Amino acid sequence: MIFSRKRAGGGRQDRDERAPEVLDGHDVETSEPERGPYDVADAPDGVQRLDLGSLQIPAVADVEVRVQADPEGVIQQVVLVHGESALQLGVFAAPRSDGIWDEVREEIRQSLFNDGAAAQEVQGEYGPELRARVRTPDGLTDLRFVGVDGPRWMVRGVFQGAAAGDPAAAGPLAECLDGLVVDRGQEAKPVREPLPLRLPREVAEQAGEQAAEGAPGAPGPIEA
Repeated sequence: MIFSRKRAGGGRQDRDERAPEVLDGHDVETSEPERGPYDVADAPDGVQRLDLGSLQIPAVADVEVRVQADPEGVIQQVVLVHGESALQLGVFAAPRSDGIWDEVREEIRQSLFNDGAAAQEVQGEYGPELRARVRTPDGLTDLRFVGVDGPRWMVRGVFQGAAAGDPAAAGPLAECLDGLVVDRGQEAKPVREPLPLRLPREVAEQAGEQAAEGAPGAPGPIEA
């Protein structure tokens, strides 16, 4: 399924910056955050997005959305690909009061250390992030871990390829992350539990038909 459109240009200010307005002696927030990932309550209108349930991915030209899903259409993995770079996305439940990226980041660092890879913490566009070089069957691979805490959710992104070593090379992948929308829902969930992701109904039905006919059940790439 082709899902392609350039997003309208917008500011790249910090996602928490808002323009307060003073009304009767009180500060009133009157503007939406100019940069995502957005909570669904704050998401800008008029943007074409691929709805995967808890995540809505903006359509950006030349970005391919690859998903791994079970026969029921439940998604286990979402990876965005542009050229030689990729961005793996995950979204998780978080407590109402505090973010969890600081804690998760430290656990990622420790896991990498246990696997023999040193991770460097640097200050990136989204705050503290980790950069590491790991050994894979294809050789050494650069990884860049970013996290964004939202209202009762956290988005984790893992850049690979050129976008991992040089954030300026992320290009359209960064545009997707900036335009991402999270629909957390109101249901109580354990902290860190992955939020549910599902294929769009028409894609899930197509995959089910292929499975029933004995064809490979995994849907093809969804290009965004």
